[in-house]
Amino acid sequence: MLHVTCFMTLNTPVSKLYKIGPAYVKKLNKLGIKTARDLLFHFPHRYIDFSNVIPIIKVKVGEAATVQGKILDIGTRRTPRKKMFLTEAVIEDESGAIKAVWFNQPFLTKTLLKGKEMSLAGKVNFDGKSVYFSNPSYEALGRNIHTARLVPIYPETFGISSRMLRFQIKRLLWLAEKIPDFLPKEIRTRQNFLELSRALKLIHFPSSRLQAKVARQRLGFDEIFLIQLYVLKLRQNLKRKKAKSIAFNEKLVRSFVKKLPFQLTDSQKIAAWEILKDIEKPTPMNRLLNGDVGSGKTVVATIAALETAKASGQVAFMAPTEVLAKQHFKTLKELLKGAGLNIAILTGSGQKLLGKKTNQILQIGRQNLKSKIKSGDIDILVGTHALIQKDVAFKDLALVIIDEQHRFGIEQRAELVAARETDAKPKRETDAKPVPHFLTMTATPIPRTLALTIYGDLDISTLKELPKGRIPIITKVVAPARRKDAYQFIKAQIEAGRQAFVICPLVEESEKLEVKSVGEEYQKLKEKIFPDLKIAKFHGKLSSREKERIMKDFKAGKTHILVSTSVVEVGIDVPNATVMMIEGADRFGLAQLHQFRGRVGRSTYQSYCFLFTDSPAKKTHQRLRALIKYGDGFTLSKKDLQIRGPGDLTGKRQWGIPDLAMATLNDLELVQKARVEAQGLIKEEPELKKYPLLRDKLKKFKQKVHLE
Repeated sequence: MLHVTCFMTLNTPVSKLYKIGPAYVKKLNKLGIKTARDLLFHFPHRYIDFSNVIPIIKVKVGEAATVQGKILDIGTRRTPRKKMFLTEAVIEDESGAIKAVWFNQPFLTKTLLKGKEMSLAGKVNFDGKSVYFSNPSYEALGRNIHTARLVPIYPETFGISSRMLRFQIKRLLWLAEKIPDFLPKEIRTRQNFLELSRALKLIHFPSSRLQAKVARQRLGFDEIFLIQLYVLKLRQNLKRKKAKSIAFNEKLVRSFVKKLPFQLTDSQKIAAWEILKDIEKPTPMNRLLNGDVGSGKTVVATIAALETAKASGQVAFMAPTEVLAKQHFKTLKELLKGAGLNIAILTGSGQKLLGKKTNQILQIGRQNLKSKIKSGDIDILVGTHALIQKDVAFKDLALVIIDEQHRFGIEQRAELVAARETDAKPKRETDAKPVPHFLTMTATPIPRTLALTIYGDLDISTLKELPKGRIPIITKVVAPARRKDAYQFIKAQIEAGRQAFVICPLVEESEKLEVKSVGEEYQKLKEKIFPDLKIAKFHGKLSSREKERIMKDFKAGKTHILVSTSVVEVGIDVPNATVMMIEGADRFGLAQLHQFRGRVGRSTYQSYCFLFTDSPAKKTHQRLRALIKYGDGFTLSKKDLQIRGPGDLTGKRQWGIPDLAMATLNDLELVQKARVEAQGLIKEEPELKKYPLLRDKLKKFKQKVHLE
C-alpha cells in the first residue's frame, strides 16, 4: 500500500484510507473525523503506560506489564453458560510461560499464529489457580504501537476503538511535516514551545510522560490562543461602533432602589454602578453579569433597563425559553409598577402589552405590537429568540439584556447588532447607526479561568452574595434503601401546605441509559407513591400553551408535585415549593444540580434538596458530597472543574470548544499566557497582516468553532 500512501494529503477523505470502509466512515464522522488532517488532530485524552517490558517470571497480579515471547498454543471455545467465545493463548519467553484470555474475539486465532513472536500488554489477573492476562493488547514483536510504550487512548465511539485509531494515525504521522506552523516564531521562542509538527507527533506517540506534557501544552495553547484572538477581535470590532450614551440619572435610580421591598446587597450595588457607568459611554457596553442562583441579577438588569427607557432608548430583554421570558415579564411588571413605561412580551406563541397608565396586561395583535416597537411606543420588550427575527424592527434599541448568555451564543448576539444597522452602507463610519449596549447574564457560576477564556470579549461583574434572610437549603444524598423515608418526608411537606419538584434526566424511558424518565416517574408517583396528590409532568416537548397552563397551576398551588426534565433549571420561581428531588443525580454536573437546588429556598420556609442515585462510583459520591458541603455555586464550579474537568462543567456541546482546549482550561498559567500573547498581538497588529498563516487559521477556526 506504499504507493497509495505517497499520494495522500491532509485533505484526503477517510474513505480513501487503508482498511476504512463505508461503515467506518460513518462512525468516524460521529467523532468529527472526515479527513486525514482530522485524524492527526484527534488527540488522546490519556495514556496507558505499557513501557514496562519484563520477563514473564516477574509479572505481578494487579499490575500492568508488557511481555514478549513466542506463542506456544492458541485456540477458541464457546463457554457453556454465557454462550460467548473464549480465546486462550500461551506465550513463552526464556523465563517462563503465561496464559492470555480474550472474550468474543475468535478472529485472533487467525492473527496470533502458533510460533509467532508477539508482544502482549495488559493487567495481570489471578483466577485462584494461575496468573493470566485478561484481554491484553497485542502486536507483532518490534512494532511498538499498542504495547511496550506509553499507549495513547482516544475519545471513541461505538465501533471505533483506540486500537484502530492508533493504527491509522501512526500511518499518517509523516503528514505532520506538511502542516505549516501558524503560531508566530517569536511567540514559540518566548514560550519555549515545540514546533507544530513535532508536537503533533509527540502527543500521539510520546516516549515519556514529559514528552506528552510538552506536546499537550503547545497544542492546548494553540486552541486557547485562537479562542482568545477570536473573542478579542469581537471586542475590538464592537468598540469601533457607536452606542447611545445614557446619562446617569441619580434621582431616578435612588427612587427605584428606595421603593424595593428588600435591600440591595453590596455586590448588586457595585454591579449596578459598573453597568450604569458603562452605558454612559458612547461606545457599546459589553458586560457579563455572573451571579449565583437567587443572587438578584434581574433587579440589577432592571435598574439599567429603567434608566435607558427613561432616556428614550428602547430595551430588549431576551431569554432562552418562553417560560423564562414570561417569568421576566412578570418580574418587570412588579418592579417597574408606576414607572410610566410600556412593557411588552413577544414569543413564538403570543404577545402581550403592559400598559403604562393602567399597569394591566392587555392582549395585542402581533402586527400591532410590531408597529408599536418600530414607532418607539414600546419601552421594554421581553421575549425569546423571536426578538431577533428580521421582521422585528426597533426605532431606537439602546440596550439588549440577554439572560443565560451561553444558550444564545456570540453569533446570535452578533445578529442583534447586524439587525440594528442600516441596510445601506454609511458614507462615513461616523454616520453608522448606533448599536445597542449589551448586558448578558448567567446563573451558571463560572471559575475565572473559564470566564476569561469563553467570555474574553466581555467585561465581567460578579454577584457573590445572596439576599439577606435566605435560609440555607438542607441537601441530602438518598441511598436506595432510604427512598421510602424520603417519600414520607415529601408527603409531610405537602400536607403542611408546601409543594415539590421532581427532576428526571430524560423525557422518555431509555433501556440503554438505564435512567429514570419523566413519563415513568410521573406514572409511578401518581399511581403507586402519591395516588391522593395532584401531580403534573413538564418537559420541553409540550406545546407552549400546555407549558403555560401546567406552570400556572403549579404556581397557584393547584398541583402538589411537578415532575420535570432540566427545563426548570433556570428562571422558575415558585416560593411555596420547598422540596427538590433529583432522580439520577449522577447524570448531572454540580453546576446544574446547584441550579436545580436554586428552584427552592426562595421564601421564608425551610427547603430541602434530595439527591437520588444508584451509582456506586466513588467519583459520583465525591461530587455529591461537595454539593452537601458547599452552598455557593462558585465554590461548586471549582470543585466540578477539579473532579470532572471543564468539559462536563459547562457542557461541551453547548460551548463547542475543542476537547483539548477544554482540558487546558485547568491550567490557569497556560490560559493566562495565551491571553497575554493574544492581547499583545492584537495591540501590535490588529488585522494580523504580518501573520498570514495565523490569519488564515483564525478564519478557519471561526467557521469551525461556535462559542455558545
